[in-house]
Amino acid sequence: MAAKSMTGFGRAAVRSHGVCVTVELSSVNRKQLDIALRLPPQLAELESRVQKVIQAAVSRGRISGTIQLESAVGDAMMQVDRKRAEDTVDQLRRVAKKLGLKDDLNASVLLQIPGLLNTPPQKQDPEKIFEALEKALLAALKKLNAMRACEGRALGTDLLARLKKLEAMRRKIEIRAPRVVSAYRNKLVQGLEKSEFKIHAEDERIRKEIALFAERSDISEETTRLASHIQQFKKIMRENDPAGRALDFLAQELFREINTIGSKANDLMITEQVVAFKTELERIREQIQNVE
Repeated sequence: MAAKSMTGFGRAAVRSHGVCVTVELSSVNRKQLDIALRLPPQLAELESRVQKVIQAAVSRGRISGTIQLESAVGDAMMQVDRKRAEDTVDQLRRVAKKLGLKDDLNASVLLQIPGLLNTPPQKQDPEKIFEALEKALLAALKKLNAMRACEGRALGTDLLARLKKLEAMRRKIEIRAPRVVSAYRNKLVQGLEKSEFKIHAEDERIRKEIALFAERSDISEETTRLASHIQQFKKIMRENDPAGRALDFLAQELFREINTIGSKANDLMITEQVVAFKTELERIREQIQNVE
């Protein structure tokens, strides 16, 4: 089953060239591909390249993503603002002495002083950063698509089961259709007999009326097209290409054909099947909205 859902999540982190890049992606259904990314300022120039990587892996849905960039542990040395530390300790001791407090300052207290420790800015090569970013992005996309494929298999199983119901209804309509004309003929003759019209069942006027009714109520073309659309639906679901738009189109065509059948067939049994067909088809159309 090749159908793929548009709902998924993927996260990956890669350490390389002195940086750690973390990519987190999530996707929901959307008619077109819509990408919304949050990147740190230093990666802003890489956004268009990131979008191209996503576009190559996903064809439909809203992709929301967050990309974080950090220095890898051990790649940068922390520096202590010694002047700030000396001034702060001197002020603290003077205040403590004035208030009669115990002088118990130690190194751990220094760590709590804001701005005392800092990492000197490192100039990073954008190309090297993109190497790490691309690896993390591809890994996250792989996980996201794996989840989309898993849910897609469940969607596909459900759609096939509903298509089977549509095919059964179509078959009942097809079997019933030839009997509609004969039922109309009998009803017409019986009506004339009750009205005491002296007219023979084989009268030319009755035959013309029945012929006109048969032409108006003929649904053989519609039932044939329904069968064709259902088979195309199944075929598309077996293919590896994104199927959402094609399936949505076929669902619209199925609705158009069954609607025509409902308007042409003057028969209670067929009308009941048409109503049931439309109800099941609407459920299918709702499911298709989440197929890539």
